[in-house]
Amino acid sequence: MSGISAQGSTLHIATGTGGAKTITAITVGSPAIVTSTAHGLSDGDVIAIAAVVGTMSTPLNGTSRVISNVTANTFALLDFDSTGLTYTSGGTATPVTYTKINGVLSFSGMDGAASDLDVTDLDSTAMEYISGLVDEGKFSFEAKRIVPADNGQIAMIAARNSGAITGLKLTLPDAAVATFNVLVKTVPTAGGVNAVLKGNYDCKITGPVVWS
Repeated sequence: MSGISAQGSTLHIATGTGGAKTITAITVGSPAIVTSTAHGLSDGDVIAIAAVVGTMSTPLNGTSRVISNVTANTFALLDFDSTGLTYTSGGTATPVTYTKINGVLSFSGMDGAASDLDVTDLDSTAMEYISGLVDEGKFSFEAKRIVPADNGQIAMIAARNSGAITGLKLTLPDAAVATFNVLVKTVPTAGGVNAVLKGNYDCKITGPVVWS
């Protein structure tokens, strides 16, 4: 029995926005399929939607969505069910742009769990619980320091210094993509005799991890 090698995985950090893509159609169903000719997007990308006309405008305009099932001219909006809604015209999809973090040696995390909500009452014969909100946990990766400095690592340090919520995108060799937001907590550096400088970037995940 074989497994999936981690070799070939890539990690990217959100660093800006690209040019808006024109939307010409959105299907009714789950997930909704968007038509945008020659959009150039990839599975796991995040887009901001605006200017859609029709009853789909209320749940879509002003929101950010992770996309999947990408073809040359279409993509699916994960977790968006457009059943019962209508698309009339218009719309733009503005993608988040990403910078690759080079020098990554290993990664771990997404180790959270759902909260336990106590629903025990006087009729209970033992403690009773239901699942609450999911805490996705932490995400960490070890990277060697690049000389000259790597733009992806510079962006991680800037995110730690600013305290801003920052998007990450982890792409595995089997083409599965995890898209999620983090707070960058620590950026330590370690070194020694006959050793390259490296450090563990420790992050707290905020919100869901979306796989595409």
